Amino acid sequence: MSDPSAGDPGALAARLAALPDEQLLAVLIVVTAGRENLAPLYETATRLVSETGQSGPGQPVIPGTRQPAGYGASPGVGGSAQVGGGTGGLSGLVSGSGNGVGGYAGNGVPTFDAVRDKVERRIGTAHGGRELDRTSPAGRGADQQWEAREQAARERLEQIRTSLHEGEGS
Repeated sequence: MSDPSAGDPGALAARLAALPDEQLLAVLIVVTAGRENLAPLYETATRLVSETGQSGPGQPVIPGTRQPAGYGASPGVGGSAQVGGGTGGLSGLVSGSGNGVGGYAGNGVPTFDAVRDKVERRIGTAHGGRELDRTSPAGRGADQQWEAREQAARERLEQIRTSLHEGEGS
């Protein structure tokens, strides 16, 4: 559903004015990230957040939420444009070099190499699981059952063909 006041700047300004300071700063950080002309506003908002000890771009969105190791950008480097900081774009993903930590470029985008490695690991795990299934006693039993059904189906098909040909000869 769309907000009826989305196109009305006055209504949007009124909604923003009703926000508590910490929420308004968070909104300002998100909407000004990666916009060159608004860089001073972004820097001021991030400075105010850090001075007041409120959660900022380097901290989880929900206070107390633990981030996995290697997640996000390294200290001193902005995050993605979507979540506060950095320039955004696909440069880190396309280049594959990525100066970030844990498979992420400095702007928070996963590197091509990291994505490819993750896909290859998942494919390898799937193939390995299939091989283990086939070499286990249960897997061998399932293969034998499949072969027995296939053989029975071939024999039944041959019986049907033979009975059809017998009817033609009379």
